[in-house]
Amino acid sequence: MVHSINMIGPKAIIHLDSLIHNYQLIKEKVQNKRVMAVVKANAYGHGAVPVAKALESVGVDWFGVFTPEEGIALRQGGVSGNILVFCRFNRQFLPKAMEWNLTLNITSEDDLMDLKEFHTATGSSPAVHVKIDTGMTRLGLPVEAVSSFFKLLKETPNVQCEGIYSHFATADEGDPEYAKHQLEQFEEVLKIAGQMGFTFEHIHLSNSGSVLNLPESFFTLVRVGLLLYGAFPSDEVPKDLPIEPVMEFTAPVVNLRKVNAGTLVSYGGVWSAPHDTVIGVVQVGFADGFPRSWYEEGCISLKGERYKIAGRVCMDQFTVDFFNANVKAGDEVLLFGKNKTDSILIEEISESIGSTPYVLFTAIGGRTKYIFKGL
Repeated sequence: MVHSINMIGPKAIIHLDSLIHNYQLIKEKVQNKRVMAVVKANAYGHGAVPVAKALESVGVDWFGVFTPEEGIALRQGGVSGNILVFCRFNRQFLPKAMEWNLTLNITSEDDLMDLKEFHTATGSSPAVHVKIDTGMTRLGLPVEAVSSFFKLLKETPNVQCEGIYSHFATADEGDPEYAKHQLEQFEEVLKIAGQMGFTFEHIHLSNSGSVLNLPESFFTLVRVGLLLYGAFPSDEVPKDLPIEPVMEFTAPVVNLRKVNAGTLVSYGGVWSAPHDTVIGVVQVGFADGFPRSWYEEGCISLKGERYKIAGRVCMDQFTVDFFNANVKAGDEVLLFGKNKTDSILIEEISESIGSTPYVLFTAIGGRTKYIFKGL
């Protein structure tokens, strides 16, 4: 007998009370330094505007995004705090940065000249933070170029350089030596800046990894992303902070079918029923962000019990071995996160498939329905 029901697809239930809980733990951990909530990439898949507004309600006044469009979306959603745009700007965007009160990232003398020319033409320019490359070898002013840059900055008094920052490459790894080297490089840059007469209201280097293991990196502002959302950046950092998962990712069982032992299930026929059982179809797939490679070791959780994924994850759905399960069509299964009866931490999945929570969170697709709870 086949039981079917038409259901909606995956849900991302965002527990804003858990978000606030995590923020308060982090705030205490960083000795009450100001926190910049990193909400780029749709707040790591959690919904940037609701997340930012919830955090703003408890005092967060800095937000980090990657693109100008992400910053504008926050403003249009009613976020009034400071917004730092991490990507390298182009001069065409400068009027929009002024219009929407966005703070830009400056990484070179060329950027500085663009700001100078814009100010000459318009009489104003956006606030900026200068980014220093202390060892990430990505965006940022090389340490050996800072003296020349600060000399030029001194000759460009109309540029509002309110902050200075860098980014750790290895702060979430067990060996702290390279992170400490980056910290020393950053401190040397601050020393050079001070000798040349510069002071900065906002100085930031620390990220989620260094929040947990490098307190000397906190400075005046601490950037935090993944920890806010209730996941640890790696297994090599201390996990003594009792953070809670913010996202509960679920999907419905839409079909149940009894099959005999030996029945092949899903693409490639790589899974065969080891005994007579019930195969359930769960309406979520890799197009929605559920990882295809999770099928080999993967499971879902329902009513306090875990059940193995049966066969390859498909684009829109996957199958589960519900042997001896109390399950019916319409039941919502937990994919990852936590609720009253079930728990699958995203770190468990990422470790199993050789990925990271960052990748899994930001893969959550456009067909997912978002539900915000807790505030």
